[in-house]
Amino acid sequence: MQDFREKVAVITGGAGGMGRELVKQLAAAGCHIATCDLSETEMKESRELALDLAPGSRITTHVCDVADEEAILAFRDEVVEQHQVEHINLLFNNAGISGGGSLFDASREAWDRCFEVCWGGVYYGTRAFLPLLVAADDAHLINTASVNGFWASLGPDRPHTAYSAAKFAVKGFTEALITDLRVNAPHVKVSLVMPGHIGTGIVANSILHGVDRPDESELPLLELAGQMFRDEAPMTAAEAATVILEGVQADRWRILVGEDAIALDEAVRAAPERAYDGEDFLNVLRTAGGKPDYDGTHIF
Repeated sequence: MQDFREKVAVITGGAGGMGRELVKQLAAAGCHIATCDLSETEMKESRELALDLAPGSRITTHVCDVADEEAILAFRDEVVEQHQVEHINLLFNNAGISGGGSLFDASREAWDRCFEVCWGGVYYGTRAFLPLLVAADDAHLINTASVNGFWASLGPDRPHTAYSAAKFAVKGFTEALITDLRVNAPHVKVSLVMPGHIGTGIVANSILHGVDRPDESELPLLELAGQMFRDEAPMTAAEAATVILEGVQADRWRILVGEDAIALDEAVRAAPERAYDGEDFLNVLRTAGGKPDYDGTHIF
């Protein structure tokens, strides 16, 4: 899809981070957009920022919990009604949260919530909007996984089970769709997005709005951690959105976002049986892709 003008895009998780930047950049390219999230206030901010760039774009916001299939179906129906369309051209299953790191320390509720948003949101979103994609002459499905979709870790001492399990599911599902779409709807393309460390509010949002609420005394430190994750990332959300959209335009099914993602992908492929060996794998990562000075800072 070379040209986004007059196309209709659906974006989940549009209240901030990569979702907000996708809304802005697609609007600037002349696209009409429907975006959903849990924060109506932050979605309205996204809409206003996008309209400043493209006053002629039609942008609607919708409160929707992507882990709830009925809510996703209602969102789809709102898109059809408010945009007065019988098709969409782009579906970005982008929403995600973290949490449920360990089966031992995290609550079952936190683990399930992370998995349901990160995997269920992609699955339910695809199920709901697929007929509208198929109805278009030109359509593209974009599912956001993560580097944790091919490396289930944040390092040797940090369990990361729920998020990694969900992102592995997104990766496998999206890769399987390549054949499914080729056989049944060859005009619908699909892309798997695997970002590394991107400057978004995912850590802060997951801490502040997650199932397991921290003690009030812990909040300042946790908020600082979320701020550092966003502000010290090697790639901004805006830069990541640009990479994603360029990948869609190039019809790439596999979109790695960030030099850390590229290095980690190469390291896991080079030594898969060492991927969870702690310092030994860090040595592999340091030399991945001919980058001997890469220290793994943004992964470990």
